[in-house]
Formats: sequence, structure tokens, C-alpha cells
Amino acid sequence: MGMIDTVKNWLRQIAEVGLMLIAAAVVLEIIFGSAVPFLGVSILGNITALSAELGDKGLVGVISLAVIIWLYNRR
Repeated sequence: MGMIDTVKNWLRQIAEVGLMLIAAAVVLEIIFGSAVPFLGVSILGNITALSAELGDKGLVGVISLAVIIWLYNRR
């Protein structure tokens, strides 16, 4: 079980770093606008498109969002 716990810990840490990078990218895009040269993509545009797509799907979108939030809070 020690090896599995180690892998789970690594994955948890990688997910936390990813969430921090996304948060930093959102802040940079809010401060500097969508033309942040080293990001290369519009993080806010992607988040807006994802939320719009989930909203268009109705109940399925709400359930999907609830599952994503549950998975995130489960750590």
C-alpha cells in the first residue's frame, strides 16, 4: 500500500499545482487582458465556454458540474 499512497500523493500534488497555475493564469488575464503573451490561450474564454456548454445541456450540465465539484472537494 505504500507505493499506491505515494502515487496518490504525487497525483494530488500535481492537481494542486495545476489548480494554482489556472488561478494564476486567470488573475494575469484579468490584470493584463486577453493578450498575455506567455499564456498562449485565453483561460477565461475557455472557462466561459465550458460554463456556457454546461448551461446549454440543462440538468446534465448541473449534474456534471456537481460531480466535478464533488471530486475536487473529496481530497
